Amino acid sequence: MAKVFREMIQHGAGGGILLVFAAVLAIVIANTPLAYWYEWFGDIPIVVQIGAFEINKPLLLWVNDGLMALFFFLVGLEVKRELIDGHLSSRDQILLPAFGAIAGLVLPAAIYLAFNGGDSLAASGWAIPAATDIAFALGVYSLFGSSLPASLKLFLLSVAIFDDIAAILIIAIFYSSDLSTYALTVAMVGLCILFAFNRLNLHYRAPYIIVGVVIWAAVLKSGVHATLAGFAAALFIPMSVPDNHGEPMLKAMEHRLQPWVAFLILPLFAFSNAGVSLLGVTASELFNSITIGIALGLFVGKQLGVFGACWIAIKLGVAKLPAGATWLQVYGVATLCGIGFTMSLFIGSLAFENAAPVYMDNVKIGVLAGSLMSAIVGAAILFRARSVPDPSRCVPANQATVQQAER
Repeated sequence: MAKVFREMIQHGAGGGILLVFAAVLAIVIANTPLAYWYEWFGDIPIVVQIGAFEINKPLLLWVNDGLMALFFFLVGLEVKRELIDGHLSSRDQILLPAFGAIAGLVLPAAIYLAFNGGDSLAASGWAIPAATDIAFALGVYSLFGSSLPASLKLFLLSVAIFDDIAAILIIAIFYSSDLSTYALTVAMVGLCILFAFNRLNLHYRAPYIIVGVVIWAAVLKSGVHATLAGFAAALFIPMSVPDNHGEPMLKAMEHRLQPWVAFLILPLFAFSNAGVSLLGVTASELFNSITIGIALGLFVGKQLGVFGACWIAIKLGVAKLPAGATWLQVYGVATLCGIGFTMSLFIGSLAFENAAPVYMDNVKIGVLAGSLMSAIVGAAILFRARSVPDPSRCVPANQATVQQAER
């Protein structure tokens, strides 16, 4: 059993499986007499006060604003590593997933607005179907990964990274309001201090962590969503400077934080946000424009956007098909990009933060439906693609690429 568990962690399946389990558990509880306790769990008040400074939020918002900041911090570490010394560090490796990610953002948003453009409140959720849940997608991909080329996993990871960057920019630009100049100034001073730490090659983690917490608290009070503080702080973590234990600081932080994010933070987020009661829900409530827009945006918009842009880029000679991969395999991965679970729910909570609870219920149903269809169809395509070799494209990836894909 221990060996199986280690293999699940190594191949990224464990986090995705636990994420699904947490979401299903939340839905089950929300539709039983335990629903009262589920609501009570999210409403537990937690107060942190230092002098006149106070943060008073229910547990649900501590998860969404606090723990998810650590998730975004991890994303920032991964993005920096991949851009500087990873498979996004060269132009040839960037182009194809970049084209796919951009179209995979625009088309789902367009589909959503086609159903909700006439309602200003509903239209504010246009970005909900635009993101890919990398943990969930990798969990499905790992079921077939051993029989697929390593370059295909790199392609999926790259699209997801560009998706995360786009989601962060969207949150910063479209879902921030009532900005506090004082709080933003404190956050900027904190970032300047991190920059100084970086330039001075400071090799102790504690100062980075302490200043990072201050930046998070300042951003929380600024009107910009607090999770962005995590991403911004990560960009100043030195990549080559060894920490006080002799390990490269960025990689050490990334490796130590990754299990906590995969096996605690994301499952807790899923459990706290996925619970939706379907008791007494009518067909008109279930199949409303928000739900349909999100579901079709994820399931139809994502796969057509990602695959269509890649097909055009390759046919125009701007980019190349991943080494050793077939068109059917790329299409299967493009379909998996429609699994938008974590980030879609998160953006939905921002878009309808001040709306009636029914809006968030619609978001949850749409996200679950679109993500589930993308997972099932994507898995079926990849299962079929395993037995469709294309000898003309069976160019083995070099050993370095293989090793990088397995990390």
